[in-house]
Amino acid sequence: MFGCTAVYVGEKIVFVLREKEDHTQDNGVWIATTREHHESLKKDFPTMRSIGVLGPPPTGWQILPADNSNFEVDVVKACELVLRKDSRIGKVPARKKLKSIDLARNQKITKKKKVQITSS
Repeated sequence: MFGCTAVYVGEKIVFVLREKEDHTQDNGVWIATTREHHESLKKDFPTMRSIGVLGPPPTGWQILPADNSNFEVDVVKACELVLRKDSRIGKVPARKKLKSIDLARNQKITKKKKVQITSS
């Protein structure tokens, strides 16, 4: 995912791990969350912030920055929240839209032919 490593639990994406040479301020563990959970997660992770490369803040995704002195402790804590099925972390990705050609082909394949059975 974007040249990074995505971490899933079942169908939910929970983290993206990023370590790149460009935009190093966005290296770390990206947390899949929504804006409604930012305030409560910020209490657990005071250094958590929006991700710069995703556009102007606040972004839905948040980051535990790798350059933070508490990084490892925060990541372990985030993993523990995921293991406890904390509803603030994780998103089910939207399904990709089929291109119109693929959609037409898919409709042809899934159409069922009606068969009429007659007795003789």
